[in-house]
Amino acid sequence: MEGKKYTAAERQALAGLLDDPSPAVRAALLAQFARHGRESVELLRHLASQPNRVLARHAASYLRELNFSDPVTEFRGFIRSLNYELETGALLLSRTVNPDLDVGACCLQLDALAARCRQLIAEPATAREKCRVLNRVLFHEHGLRGNTDHYTDPLNSHLDQVLVRKKGIPLSLSMVYLLVAERAGLELAAVGLPGHFLVGCYEEKVPFFIDPFNAGLFLSVGEAFALLRAGHPQAVVTELAPTPVREVLCRCCRNLVNHYTAAGDPDRAQLFAEFVAEFEATHERHAQP
Repeated sequence: MEGKKYTAAERQALAGLLDDPSPAVRAALLAQFARHGRESVELLRHLASQPNRVLARHAASYLRELNFSDPVTEFRGFIRSLNYELETGALLLSRTVNPDLDVGACCLQLDALAARCRQLIAEPATAREKCRVLNRVLFHEHGLRGNTDHYTDPLNSHLDQVLVRKKGIPLSLSMVYLLVAERAGLELAAVGLPGHFLVGCYEEKVPFFIDPFNAGLFLSVGEAFALLRAGHPQAVVTELAPTPVREVLCRCCRNLVNHYTAAGDPDRAQLFAEFVAEFEATHERHAQP
């Protein structure tokens, strides 16, 4: 349901009425919020995140009573849960911008890509041979590619849009690679180099790396380290270690701050800046001895 946008004066007036105990006022507010649909969700979601706890509590109460889906609150809850799982986190993140996202359709598409990989893998196969199959399916058959023409387009960072549009940035393409690999029985890891994301395989005696932004290019440890040192001369080889899921998702949010800023969307840039702060504050609280 859509409605006309609230004016600044209307937003202020509605916020001032949220704690009114009168049943008549509450009924009128519920009717008003229902009429305005998505605009009401945005207003109540904003109020529910404010430092004023009384106001935030009442806004959250209205969201629950109206049964409005609130993906932003859900993603904040995911961040605070410390139960970080890449697929869940990536889809929850995308729903903060696209609440109508069909999660089931995204999962089925990943399932289909993995099923095609399993069909082509001739066991027994080494990890490197399996990655070659993934490269064939994802980059040659399915047509995934790095979006070099519009790198800062925010859609490049949303998992559902990467699957639909078949293009993304190193981080989002690495996420797709990891999720398909997991379904195909291959244990890989995200490797977040400064300025570039890779996928790492540590199953063999000597690790190797895959660059999904460059059609699955294989890199040796030496080549990956040279890529790392090119932009950061003081880097050490231990920086080629796997990156935790928490940092993968937090970095995705950091990218979106920059990309929504470049796209002239300060509200969404601010939203993802808040998610970054939430990740950092949650990690700091739980990292303390």
